[in-house]
Amino acid sequence: MKFSLALVAAFAAAAQATSTFDSNSFDREYYEVKFVDWMLKHDIQLTGSEFVERLKIFADAEDHITNHNSKGHSWTLAHNQFSHLTKEEFREAAGLGVNVPKHVESRTGMNPFHTPKGLRGSKTATASSVDWVDKGAVTGVKDQGSCGSCWSFSTTGALEGAYYNKIGDLQSFSEQMLVDCDTYDSGCNGGLMDYAFQWIQENEGLCAEADYPYTSGGGTSGTCQSSCTPVEGSAPTKWTDVDQTDAAMMEALNVGPVSIAIEADESNFQYYSSGVLTASCGTNLDHGVLAVGYGTMDGTDHYRVKNSWGTTWGDEGYIYLERGSSQTGGQCGMLMAASYPSL
Repeated sequence: MKFSLALVAAFAAAAQATSTFDSNSFDREYYEVKFVDWMLKHDIQLTGSEFVERLKIFADAEDHITNHNSKGHSWTLAHNQFSHLTKEEFREAAGLGVNVPKHVESRTGMNPFHTPKGLRGSKTATASSVDWVDKGAVTGVKDQGSCGSCWSFSTTGALEGAYYNKIGDLQSFSEQMLVDCDTYDSGCNGGLMDYAFQWIQENEGLCAEADYPYTSGGGTSGTCQSSCTPVEGSAPTKWTDVDQTDAAMMEALNVGPVSIAIEADESNFQYYSSGVLTASCGTNLDHGVLAVGYGTMDGTDHYRVKNSWGTTWGDEGYIYLERGSSQTGGQCGMLMAASYPSL
């Protein structure tokens, strides 16, 4: 009942608002109906001028989505939990801002206090397609919230895959332990997957998520807890920095899931829903994710990538990025800072 009253108040204020929808494709009532349905779905309450402000942002997103989907592209867009946010607000809500280098070469010597033990490149036979989700080596989609901890989710994803391939057990590892305890990275303020692999190695492993659950979704790092015991066999013996080519990435994905960094702040990424994203999406790396395979969809070669924004974003939490993209550094820069651990 309280929510219904809030909606009534919102509509009353909206009727008197001066915000104009003249530049949009449909009349205001069209967007109001869709926006109220969206609010109910995402359990969001807005009143007065804020309702109108967010309605306008939503209307602009609706126009962008509708226009895009009418053109027969290889990927579709849809509303999600970010549809009422400005670009800056989206960046904050999605926890964007992973601190990654522009080029793989700049990772040589990574940490100023420790020499990395990773190797570059590989010589592994490549299959025509690979999907580590289907193989059972990937845990369910997680949600980092507004904490800039994407790097920790990318790290645990690669570690979970390596652990599964060696031990035969799918273990969900603790992102929160990395956020709280990894002194080489910066918790909710960003990090780098190679640094995290190094910290896990020196810590002699990482605790299970069940023993150290995630609590930083609100955007704040916690205090390091020492009560849990790292999972036996979870410490990397080395990590491999993958060369910036599709051939090297495919070779790496035949070994297991791969930690990658991308640019994720463009609207085509924000509202991605299905299909293979082929549009230019930038190379200013700001987000750590997990490549889990590659293949071909409707004639377009792709990489399958697991995100950490929950299942309400994208294709149930995943996105398919073009493989063989003409964009330098790969689609969304995904070839620029890729690595995976070995146990």
